[in-house]
Amino acid sequence: MPTVLFVCLHNAGRSQMSRALFEQAAGGEHQALSAGSVADPDGHVHPEVVEVMREVGVDLADVRPVRLTQLLAEQADVVVTMGCGDACPYIPAKRYIDWDLPDPKGRPIEEVRATRDEIARRVASLVQEL
Repeated sequence: MPTVLFVCLHNAGRSQMSRALFEQAAGGEHQALSAGSVADPDGHVHPEVVEVMREVGVDLADVRPVRLTQLLAEQADVVVTMGCGDACPYIPAKRYIDWDLPDPKGRPIEEVRATRDEIARRVASLVQEL
């Protein structure tokens, strides 16, 4: 079963939405993980992200960010990065994809919805590829 790791800076927005939407789209055929290059495990998912994900039946309120580790990255077949820059580890023989998406933190709800919808579109395409 292919595993996709979604990585952003804090694991509190884009990567959390991507993981959850990927799990929905994959229907158990693939596994998803998410992490942040500077995530604070005592942190939380951005409130605006929790709100827009509830609109599509996903509750991220109790999800806690996970810090990216080399071991976590090694579990993935595909690594999708979103703004983590040089903090993302490079693991040879992994497929890397970079999604240039805006950080939803502090953005108006309409913009966060637009980011969610763009992630859903990209996730659907990725699931088809796998």
